[in-house]
Amino acid sequence: MDLAVILSFIFFMSVFAGVGLASIRVKKDTTDDYLVAGRGMSPSLAALSAVSTWNSGYMFIGFIGFTYTMGYPVAFLALMSTIGQFVAWMWLYKFIQKEGRERGIRSLSSLVAEKAGAPEAKLAGVLSVLFLSIYAAAQLTSGGKALFVMMGWPEIVGILIGFVLVVAYCYAGGIRASIWTDAAQSCVMIVGSTILCWISLQEVGGFSGLRDGLNQQDTALTNFLPPNLMFGLTLWTTAFFLGGLSVAGQPQVVSRGMTLGDDKDRKEAMIWFFVWQTPFIILMLIIGLASRVLFTGSDFDAELGLPMMAMETMPAIGVGMILASIFAATMSTADSQVLACTAAITDDIKPEWNQDHKTTKKVTIAVAAFATLISIGGLYVPGGDSVFQLVVFAVYGLGGVFVPLLIIRWAGYKPDTTHSISMMVAAFTGVFIWTLLGFDGADGVFPSVPGMGAAFITHFLMNYFRTPKMAPLGRFKLPQKSQYGAVAAAIIIPFGAIEAAYILGSPGPSSSLGGVGDYTISGDISYEILGNNTEYVNDGETLMIDFNTNDIEWTSDNRNVVGVRVILTYSEDETSNGIGCAAPGASQPDPDTITGTIMHGDFNGTESGENQGQGSSSHEVMVEWYNSSLYLSGNVSGMSETQIRNELDSKGEGLGAYALEINVEAESGNAPACNHTDNGEEVEYLVEVVLLDYEIRPA
Repeated sequence: MDLAVILSFIFFMSVFAGVGLASIRVKKDTTDDYLVAGRGMSPSLAALSAVSTWNSGYMFIGFIGFTYTMGYPVAFLALMSTIGQFVAWMWLYKFIQKEGRERGIRSLSSLVAEKAGAPEAKLAGVLSVLFLSIYAAAQLTSGGKALFVMMGWPEIVGILIGFVLVVAYCYAGGIRASIWTDAAQSCVMIVGSTILCWISLQEVGGFSGLRDGLNQQDTALTNFLPPNLMFGLTLWTTAFFLGGLSVAGQPQVVSRGMTLGDDKDRKEAMIWFFVWQTPFIILMLIIGLASRVLFTGSDFDAELGLPMMAMETMPAIGVGMILASIFAATMSTADSQVLACTAAITDDIKPEWNQDHKTTKKVTIAVAAFATLISIGGLYVPGGDSVFQLVVFAVYGLGGVFVPLLIIRWAGYKPDTTHSISMMVAAFTGVFIWTLLGFDGADGVFPSVPGMGAAFITHFLMNYFRTPKMAPLGRFKLPQKSQYGAVAAAIIIPFGAIEAAYILGSPGPSSSLGGVGDYTISGDISYEILGNNTEYVNDGETLMIDFNTNDIEWTSDNRNVVGVRVILTYSEDETSNGIGCAAPGASQPDPDTITGTIMHGDFNGTESGENQGQGSSSHEVMVEWYNSSLYLSGNVSGMSETQIRNELDSKGEGLGAYALEINVEAESGNAPACNHTDNGEEVEYLVEVVLLDYEIRPA
């Protein structure tokens, strides 16, 4: 562990802590100030805090991992998500801010009901706590992963440190401390990311080297159209748009909007948000792609790409800054989520607590502890420590629950309790079942589509059967029956054109092999003789024999040499004489130790065996430099063709010079009046290279 890294990390974390503590000087000891900063926050600070809170450790860890896996197609995520966020800030946030100010609302869950404490508000509060706790757990896991890579600490240590810091931030200054520290962290995040992005581009040879490096691994990585999408391009990109729109369904981000004074502040904050957010996404995208070029091992955890790159390319002070940025980003989001949970509990689930400041703080500690338990539990569940999967489930779960209700309320439709609860239950069910079925993977559709889709379908059905006289979209009229054909055509034609373009422009079935997916491996392992003979090796002597694959005819065929096998065969030539040898067991020889060592460049192996009596004995020395477990499994998931070939091909490393050493340590028996003699052993050797021929097919 580098002391300079630790000192740099402590320095930057101290700066963030100092900023948070400074906020205490201007805070008011009220629940309203604790949760919404008295609705007088600076637009620039609120926006920078929103950027830090929205991106969080997910951007440093989860998004980097997703980019590492997918390559260029992640640009769709970035573009469509940004468009969705813009729509949310333009219209939904205007509605949220207005309602919050006029009704004195401090939580997103209160917006789905006409009054605080209503059944639908309670359900929204419960779902908020569930999803936000999972979201906060993902942040703590991110911090744990960062500390594990960069300092070698167990992940659980980072999680517990995160818990302490989150509680300290929240308990000391509430949302004001959170916003102030978030703003400072946003500045460090963008500076650190810019430096790391520049360094990573130098490491891979600039943008041209980046593209070439990705192409060498897998051409699908540099194709903006991802191959083999399970449900087509339209739903894939729509999911990302809805994901961006889901920013309006994130209580921890919405709370930043509620701290603003008026609509002018909202517009100013929106400008600040996108000026800061857009370059940050671009930087993360480049860093994620560069990490794919630099770290190619099949067992590499893609979510560790950024911290590993920092460790490999930056000086100690830079590593400390990046680590502090990652850790601070996770804490900035986690503390915001914990406070949002607190608001949901005290305003909606238990409204009688909403003016009890001491109880509010106790709730904060309880929520933070719950999130910590989820994070720790995830370490012991397969896939439970995937930051990306945890965030996807939480973000789209929140978006599915809240965004449809916000949209219809923004449009002027006021659903009753049954209507609102039905929509939320449908959204939650859609997200949960879709995730359970495994359709939310990189080649599937993120659960924003089934979640929001289920909510809107429920809305229209409830409206049709329960309140048919109410316009389902409030102040917006639906098309007349005579216009249905034209509307259907307006939807189907462009979507059909998009899918047709995708089918024609994306890698087809014959050329799509190569992308990340499921494959089967079949083939044969064969052996070619490199040399064989019989040599007498004296006791204590080491015999060295040289070989070279250039002496073999098939070398010019560039066959895939993935290992070497040596078989040593030997007997026992120990002799005995004397009158005492007639006694039972007196003439029994002691076993000799025969050791074989095969060396080829950086590859070598040693094995020993013993002869037994007067019979023939043997042992094998085997050295392999390919992933034999991958080949033997036959079925591979989550890898590209190039990654598989990198694991199975020796790339010529099996060609060239080999050296075999044979050592004999002879042991002579001894008995009264029975003399034993053993000066060595005759050893027969067979040296063979291991050849692997294989074929990869889509599963």
